[in-house]
Amino acid sequence: MTLVAPDPTRTVPLPLRAQADVRDRWLTQRLLDLLPGLMDRAGIDLWLVVGREYNEDPVLATLLPATWLSARRRTILVLHRSDDGVTAAAVSRYPVGQFLPAWSPEEDGRPAEESQWAEVRRIVEQAAPRRIGIDVSTDFALADGLSCTEHRLIAEALGPWADRLASAEELAVGWLETRLPEEIAALHGLNRLVREVVEEAFSPAVLTVGVTTATDLAWWLRQRLADLGVEPWFHPVVDLQRTATAPMDEYGALLPAVPYDVPVEPGDLVHCDVGLSSLGLKTDNQRNGYVLRRGETDAPAGLRRALATGNRLQDLTTAELLAGRTGNEVLAAARYAAAAEGIDGDIYSHPVGFHGHGAGPAIGRWDDQRGVPGAGDRVLRPDTVYALELCVRVPVPEWGGQPVRMALEEGIALTEDGVSYLGDRQTELVLIPGA
Repeated sequence: MTLVAPDPTRTVPLPLRAQADVRDRWLTQRLLDLLPGLMDRAGIDLWLVVGREYNEDPVLATLLPATWLSARRRTILVLHRSDDGVTAAAVSRYPVGQFLPAWSPEEDGRPAEESQWAEVRRIVEQAAPRRIGIDVSTDFALADGLSCTEHRLIAEALGPWADRLASAEELAVGWLETRLPEEIAALHGLNRLVREVVEEAFSPAVLTVGVTTATDLAWWLRQRLADLGVEPWFHPVVDLQRTATAPMDEYGALLPAVPYDVPVEPGDLVHCDVGLSSLGLKTDNQRNGYVLRRGETDAPAGLRRALATGNRLQDLTTAELLAGRTGNEVLAAARYAAAAEGIDGDIYSHPVGFHGHGAGPAIGRWDDQRGVPGAGDRVLRPDTVYALELCVRVPVPEWGGQPVRMALEEGIALTEDGVSYLGDRQTELVLIPGA
């Protein structure tokens, strides 16, 4: 019987078996269509990705078949660039999905570990690569997954070839940040799902004004995502702002304006930060809602203006998101444009894909708006996805001039056609019925 995987853009979330089919198909496509160009760009002829069970290189996890939930014993993947493309081989005790099996310990009388490294040496000698990439990096943790022990063993096994070892940072980051069109399409559906779950959380079916707390909502979101089969990759954050309370701290990331265990009340601004995992991909989204007071049919004009100001800062930032610029250049240009319009805000956007805080150009950090050394110096490239994360601080006349911190986060894709939003961009507050 042949199983046909449903379209991931239309059926979200997919059953686990269908997800595995989609992920393995994507992996094959990525190895065939993406990896040769990425290796050429990085100047890496042969890439060694090594990890042991439960101590996997983050890159290794993105190369394993969907049925592998971890490495098995020591798993060594060898990716060799040749005129015919990339030969993907596994020097592993167990078969590894699409990778060619390159080692059989039964055929070698030596101890398994010695035999395994000897096979790696044989492959390298046969390929005679000019540069052998290994995952070591100063600027990107996700590209720094080769353990100290594995690094030593590689050098010992390769002997004179060890002189050709080089950081595969450029290759690893490129592999992690680059998205297939099919992956971007799936992220549209996943980001829409986040919006639907948040709107459910903000509905009377879940939120009882005067009873439900921010902590209750955070745990409901986590449970709901788990029940849907799209596990969160961080514990959801829900916080409240209301009139006549101390404003959030300078960055709004450490102390809530209202304690988490205080019930939601009419007139509150309810903010949440949620990220889910599905199909090997992550999302990272923030949403804002307003609890209507008796007699209100809309949020106060001051809060609506704060959201519009946040949307404007999004526009100014996406206008600067151009392939070839560095993350620090995007940050500086967007902050300059915001200052020219009198917008008080911070920008702290980041790549998202295989990982929630992905490898690639950092565009500010919430606690440092001067630029990010290293990660912020990396250039933006097409076919990448980001969490457009930022906030603005705006005084609200209806709250006696008290400032509100409007925090927004949306998934966006940067392609040759420019920037597009993934899912539905929030331009209006979610209205929550009051008591």
